[in-house]
Parts: sequence; structure tokens; C-alpha cells
Amino acid sequence: MKQGIVFLVGAGPGDVGLITVRGRHLVDTADAIVYDALANRDLLPPDAKDTGLPELYFVGKRGGDARSVTQDEINALIVKLAREGKRVVRLKGGDPLVFGRGSEEAQALNDALVPFEIVPGVTAGIAAPAYAGIPVTHRGLATSVTFVTGHEDPAKASTQTDWSSLAKVGGTIVIYMGVNTLSSISSALIDGGMAAETPAAAIQWGTHPRQRTVVATLATLAGRIADDGLTAPVITVIGWSVVLRDETKWFEARPLFGRQIVVTRASQQAAVLSDRLRDLGAEVLEMPAMRIERLDPTPLRAAILALEEYEGLVFTSQNAVSIFWEQLLSSAKDMRALSEVKICAIGPATAAML
Repeated sequence: MKQGIVFLVGAGPGDVGLITVRGRHLVDTADAIVYDALANRDLLPPDAKDTGLPELYFVGKRGGDARSVTQDEINALIVKLAREGKRVVRLKGGDPLVFGRGSEEAQALNDALVPFEIVPGVTAGIAAPAYAGIPVTHRGLATSVTFVTGHEDPAKASTQTDWSSLAKVGGTIVIYMGVNTLSSISSALIDGGMAAETPAAAIQWGTHPRQRTVVATLATLAGRIADDGLTAPVITVIGWSVVLRDETKWFEARPLFGRQIVVTRASQQAAVLSDRLRDLGAEVLEMPAMRIERLDPTPLRAAILALEEYEGLVFTSQNAVSIFWEQLLSSAKDMRALSEVKICAIGPATAAML
């Protein structure tokens, strides 16, 4: 049996274009993929669910949900798959080592003597603010940035995060997973000396087409989040660089941002249109309402063998061009057979195909 290996791959913050080239290659060549709730499912090989290749294992964890897969169960699964000789991709949202528990999985693999590699990813703490038009550092405003988990409630008797000291550090504070504890965090930072009017922002589903951004102050942001109904996943940014959003906002300014568009074209032809719509900011759902199937080619072949009898040839679609050319070549003919025929194309895409 060949030796298995596990790749701890950062999937990036959500936008499928933000996974690394190395990460994309590993996903495409994996025997098994173990993926999180925050790893965009559009990164998974499209035929995997139908073919069973690669094997897919969803291990998304939800805070407080008893049905969530435990970290020990995830560790055991990736060890088991690797011991079966598989190339395993452990696909984790953002970066596997930034509040992603990737180091715990690496320790488990090391203890089990299973080979592994770590492939960094773009972390949401940088990407989500960037997509909201908020730089985490800016000359003259913020010369440092601090990443901190918001899972620990400052109101608890014991916490590893010294919020009073963080309040005095300066620069930008980026909080992961803090939407439920933000009120307590804000109070602790203000009590530690941070100005209540310090600009702050919350970004939900950063880098996704459904991204939402709320801007307020340190004192008022928790209330604004509640009023606007923002729920996890949310990245919170506290610091004066937030004021630059009015000048550097770009993602949410695209013409189709916030629109959900259904593309009903056949799956073979949907990609180009879908990509153009995404570039304009739309969230695209591909729901093919038709499929293209070939008819009996005998009449077409007969017409090709008698091309000299025709004065004109009209192509009505890209598919027609592809099918005609395939049958022309299979009939031992080439473009010279069309020298006496006037050719017309319906639409620029069909003309380009010619």
C-alpha cells in the first residue's frame, strides 16, 4: 500500500479566487477532501458527489451545536484516511494556523507518524476588511495590527486575552468570532482606555457576494450589529483606518453587488456568462433549464458530402459550429470544402467560434 499524506490547506476567506495555486492543485488531485463549514463548497471538484471521487467529508463545526463534529473526531478521520494510503486535503477556511486549529491537527498527525504539509491561506482578518475597503494598516493612522479571537468573553473570571493592555497598544484590532461577545469586548477596551468614539466596523460573510458591512464606533457597534441582524461569520475591525472606507470601498460598489442572478443556460455554456456576472458583483446560481444532446448525425453527414449543391451555410449557435466542424473532419474534408459556400453566423459568439 502506498503511503498516505495529509495536506492542511487554507481555502481562503470565501471568494474562490483567493485560494492559492498550490491549494487549488492539491484539491484537484486529492483522493479525499475533509472540509469545513467556512470553506467555499464551490472549491470542491464539481463531479465528486456523483462519482465519489474524490471522497468528500464535511466536518463543519457550529458553536453550541451538539451535532457538530468534534476536533478529536476530525483528527481521527484524517489519520485514518492517510493510513489507507490516500492523499488527503484538510480544507480549512482562511488560513489553517490562524484561529483554525490547524496546529492541533498537525500535532495529531505527528503523533500518529503520518506525513503532512501545511499550505497557508489568505486569512479573513485581512481579506474581509480589504473587500470592505478598510486597510488594516495605513501610514499615519495604523502602524500595527493585532489579531485576536473573540471567543473569550471578557466578563468571565478568567481569560487569556488582556483587553486592558490591548486598549493601549494602538493600531488596528481585528477580532475573529466575536459577534456574540462584542458588547463585553467593547466595554473592556473602553475601560482599558480606548476612546469610545474609535471607528469600528463589522463585516459579515467577507469576500462573498452576500457580504454586509456595518460601520459605527467602538461604543455603538454592538448595537448596530444587533439592529442590522448580523450573525456569524463576522470579522470586527477597530481602529482609525476604518475611516478610509469611504474612499477605498470597491467590492460593494460594483454594479450588480447584492443581486442574486439565476443562470439557466446549459451547463456547458454557463461558465462564461456566470463569470461575467460575478465580475460585476452578482451572486450567481447556475440552474440549467436545458441540456444539449446530439441528434442523429446522418442527415448532416449527407449534407456535408453534397456541399457543392449548397450556396449558403448558416450557423445559429456555437454548438452548431462545433458539431459541423467535427462531422466535416470525420468525412475526410476540411475548410477547402467550403470555398464556394457563403457562410453566415447568428450572433457575435457564433461568429467568434468560427
